[in-house]
Amino acid sequence: MRKRVMYLFGCAAPPVVYVDRAVRDAQARGWDVCLGLTPTAREWLADRLEELEELTGHPVRSSYRAYGRPETWPRTDAVVVAPATLHTVNACALGITSTFVVGFTAEAMGKRIPLVMMPCLNSTYARHPQFDRSVETLRGAGVRMLYGPGGFEPNPPGQGRPEEYPWHLALEAAGEAVEARERGGAG
Repeated sequence: MRKRVMYLFGCAAPPVVYVDRAVRDAQARGWDVCLGLTPTAREWLADRLEELEELTGHPVRSSYRAYGRPETWPRTDAVVVAPATLHTVNACALGITSTFVVGFTAEAMGKRIPLVMMPCLNSTYARHPQFDRSVETLRGAGVRMLYGPGGFEPNPPGQGRPEEYPWHLALEAAGEAVEARERGGAG
């Protein structure tokens, strides 16, 4: 039996430095994990890319593959975007696909692949008027947004605790979404 495949997309928010914890947790739950990073998150983790590729068994991606090149990842069963920055949440909602992470997320929405997004931003960014509109747009498009009670809740600037980011919530939601899809329900 084939393992379920998860595309885990990390953005440049402080918890991304702990993405290996999320990968290990997902693997312990039976997932084959492919890790994608925004360009800035990739820069932050540049000295750990080899370690992360060894951990996942797949290349870490942060850019679109060149036209005509073969796909290096297996087909996904679920996509988790965590931590998702203000920029990524807004870009996904607006369809601004200038990065691999946002582009694949937009494609996943269109293909109805189970998609979970958990933001990570401070309370100042969360007050930006576009953010609430983007959260609602994504929820309306079927994205499981883990924001607010039962998901990520912002802290005041400078008071975040990246080591306590609730990765487990996103992983649980991905499992639930895939199970619902397999039962013929909404993901």
